[in-house]
Amino acid sequence: MSNTSLGLLDAFGSISLVDCEFRSLDGNRPEPVCMVVKDLRSGVLKKYWQDDLRKLDRAPFPMGQTDLMVAYFASAEFGCMLELGWELPNNVIDLFAEHRVETNGLYLPTGNSFLSALAWRGLTRIEVAVKDAMRDLILGQSSWSPVQQVEIMDYCTSDVEGLDVLLRTMLSKIDLPRALLRGRYTKAVAHMERNGIPIDTAVHEVLVAKWGSVRKVLTKYIDRDYGVYDGVTFKRGRFAEFLRRQRIPWPRSESGGLKLDDETFKLQAIQWPILESLRELRQALGRMYLPNLQVGDDGRCRTLLGPFSTKTGRNQAATKKFPFALCKWQRPVIKPPENWGLCYIDYSSQEIGIAGGQSGDERLIAAYNAGDPYLAFAKDTGLIPQDATRESHGAMRNICKVVVIGLNYGLGAENMAHQAGISVALATELIERHRHTYPTYWRWSEEVVVSGLLRNEMSSIFGWRRQLRGMDRPTSLMNFPMQANGAEMMRLAAIAATEEGIEVCAPVHDAFLIAAPLDVLDEHVSRMRELMTKASLVVTGNVPIRTDAKIIRFPDRFVDEEGVDMWNLVVQMAGIPEAQV
Repeated sequence: MSNTSLGLLDAFGSISLVDCEFRSLDGNRPEPVCMVVKDLRSGVLKKYWQDDLRKLDRAPFPMGQTDLMVAYFASAEFGCMLELGWELPNNVIDLFAEHRVETNGLYLPTGNSFLSALAWRGLTRIEVAVKDAMRDLILGQSSWSPVQQVEIMDYCTSDVEGLDVLLRTMLSKIDLPRALLRGRYTKAVAHMERNGIPIDTAVHEVLVAKWGSVRKVLTKYIDRDYGVYDGVTFKRGRFAEFLRRQRIPWPRSESGGLKLDDETFKLQAIQWPILESLRELRQALGRMYLPNLQVGDDGRCRTLLGPFSTKTGRNQAATKKFPFALCKWQRPVIKPPENWGLCYIDYSSQEIGIAGGQSGDERLIAAYNAGDPYLAFAKDTGLIPQDATRESHGAMRNICKVVVIGLNYGLGAENMAHQAGISVALATELIERHRHTYPTYWRWSEEVVVSGLLRNEMSSIFGWRRQLRGMDRPTSLMNFPMQANGAEMMRLAAIAATEEGIEVCAPVHDAFLIAAPLDVLDEHVSRMRELMTKASLVVTGNVPIRTDAKIIRFPDRFVDEEGVDMWNLVVQMAGIPEAQV
């Protein structure tokens, strides 16, 4: 270890390298199998089988204010510690997060697993096949022979030894204060994964069991207005004929075929409302993820939240196992338990508030603070009168929403025109009006992108880095500051909330789902919103990002208005009309 690295760690009284093996099946909380701890300075190894762990009332390594724990994907270790009833350490470095920071934006052919992090640095590691075999041994059994116990413990020990080598190799590049902040977030992740999302298990089981028959009836019922299905199979030719009869223009791919992806259908349905039921049917048939949800014995759905997994540092939960990855019509399966409530609290126009705060554009900040930045843009540019409202000028407001959001992503005039349902000429004019109205923002945005391209790197306020390569388009980089700093904001809010004891069930992009007993629900919702606002001020400096709250009290269920009709139709066909909303 270099002298510089030793200097960085001199502040810690002890440094413990920790790895756990555990079983986590069918949405239930983890069952710890063993733990290995290595003291970095002395090299002393301590090994604990599950019986030994259950006898302990605290973690078997120092956890004072000046002690440090190091792990790879630390939320997994913390999940085990919480299951054992232990407090979590004060200081944490998660080498997974630091590996992502160091390599984010680069091409890593083998991904970001522990073995991949070792391999990318040319460090010795066990074979993937061996690791897979040991995982299968751990997950596939609930008890193990003495020989198997030794094999599992040796495997866990090899991970700790690898962690030692990896830390020594990475340490000189670790930004310690920011690494500790990211490590602190992994504790919040462990709490959120442990809480899980409450599911109406009775309705869930019926929908999964009857979906095979329901999907046929559902398809026949909706397709009577379209005639594009053969049984449950979508027929391109029939759809092309339907479009011809209805005189609906449709985007085509470079090969000339009709584009049938979800995004195209979504955009087309906005312009041609007759398509909405067909779009919902296609989603229902193609994205029926309810059978994939892992629901534990306590009725909570749990899956890995995937912290630090995207280029912008946001979470990336397993798509088919995460309730908020379900189609909107399937989400009413989320329901608070008796005497409990849920609240979905999301930041309002988070990216625009961040853009205003980071750029210092006073007019953009004023537009955000006015309460509806899309309506404000339309007023600022003279498109609508100053006394216009969403009700009086909703159509123009919606067009401006596409423009304002699209420009954050570097969306061009053609795509913007298609999404907004306007001409390319009008889209071009609106882009120019936006540039003229918010010049400070545009100068800042261009400077950030140019600076990033010159340095081959972009970074958030707390050091989430993205390395740039020649294939990165400047327009695709414009949204990085908003997304990466939005992720920082979410991490700060999650840390504050979980440390105050608020039961956060999951982060959902720029929102949180929380749960609480009904008698304290309003209090927890109010406090969560306060914490989210405080987190926003840390990131923006002077722009408090508003929050919207949707409260669900038992016996109500989570509802997205866009999916109500389809949900009611499906549960009616499944024979559970009492589940209608």
